[in-house]
Amino acid sequence: MRLARAPRPSRAPYSPFERPFDMRRPVAALPIPEFVILLAIMVSTSALATDIMLPALDVMGLDLGVDDPNSVQLIVSSLFLGFAVGQALAGPLSDSFGRKPVIYGGYAIFTIGCFMSLFAGNWEVMIAGRVLQGFGAAAPRIVTMALVRDGYEGRAMARIMSIVMAVFILVPTVAPALGQAVIWLSGWRATFVVMIALGIFACLWFAARQPETLPRPARRPFSARSIGAGLREIMASHVAVGHTVALGLIFGVFLSYLSTAQQIFQVAYTTGPLFAVYFGMAALSIGGASVVNSLLVMRLGMRHLTRLALIGLAGLSFLFLIPAFAWDGTPPLALFMAWLILAFFFVGILFGNLTSIAMEPLGHIAGLGAALIGSLSNFIALPISFYIGHLFDGTIVPLVAGFGLMGLLGLGVVQWAGRERSTTRSRSGA
Repeated sequence: MRLARAPRPSRAPYSPFERPFDMRRPVAALPIPEFVILLAIMVSTSALATDIMLPALDVMGLDLGVDDPNSVQLIVSSLFLGFAVGQALAGPLSDSFGRKPVIYGGYAIFTIGCFMSLFAGNWEVMIAGRVLQGFGAAAPRIVTMALVRDGYEGRAMARIMSIVMAVFILVPTVAPALGQAVIWLSGWRATFVVMIALGIFACLWFAARQPETLPRPARRPFSARSIGAGLREIMASHVAVGHTVALGLIFGVFLSYLSTAQQIFQVAYTTGPLFAVYFGMAALSIGGASVVNSLLVMRLGMRHLTRLALIGLAGLSFLFLIPAFAWDGTPPLALFMAWLILAFFFVGILFGNLTSIAMEPLGHIAGLGAALIGSLSNFIALPISFYIGHLFDGTIVPLVAGFGLMGLLGLGVVQWAGRERSTTRSRSGA
């Protein structure tokens, strides 16, 4: 008599990108190393567009007829204006039509904006091209957040985001040096050729290797009613709103640094060509923080690390105002770099964690949630960046005070957002 065959063992758990409602056509995830590197390159589109031309901002202003040196900062901030608007559309569109088509469209718009700036003959065309670049770059930047949220949540998501940020930070580390080399060889307009080449490369790699992570049954209709319902749900969450506002405050003062970095290093400290070296040293600190965060977040948790980083950023910056005033607003470069590296370490801890905490309650509307978080945080950041940047007076005092104040305000907002979670736990226990 034949023995009954043992039941076949159940299949392995779903891969991060596979969903129960799509059991007939499981979506295989990329290997995590390739997935992380691909996403890091895609989010680096906006970073490269920001940093590669920083060494040439003064020359670009002169060539395009800009008189006020502080107005040249618009070359940076206008990119993020388009970025903020683009995110508001990219997220909902990716929830309705899938992640991949929206990313393709974003890269197409980004390329058009690069060509406009490449051939710009006046200031207005340059700024219009920069706005389009930001609008297009929003799609790969924001939809990658939804890609991660499609497959991961909680601390695992924070870990993936931290690793992506660690790889991503290599771009602002080398971008000014790359830009300086390109400018020496071919002039500042050639930096836009480099941006076009990176966009095409990333888009082709994404198209060839990354599967669609949002199957048709999970897509939401693209309508004002659907978007409005999602927005109401998001705005009702203290966790999502509070951590998005805190992200905007920190990003605002960070953006003011990007806008004034060339003036600080080459005007206040007269570093000349070494500007790219000092800029890269500070950027490496953010990358190091992202690596540390990926190691600690599973043990200590996102919220605890976030509070510690905000306290450290605010305390360090207010303390550094003492030597800043003692040296009439321009302390020795070594002392300034020590403060900047430590401050950026705290910023690196905050970026990944604030985004992940804000996204945590929004897994079922990841695209729309990522859009609101990105768009709202950018709209909060832009006026902060514009105000602090235009306070530049040849010293570092406005920047240092801005980091301290935004860190303190961010801590208050995070504490407010944490009350909802504490109240929910208390009710559950009761």
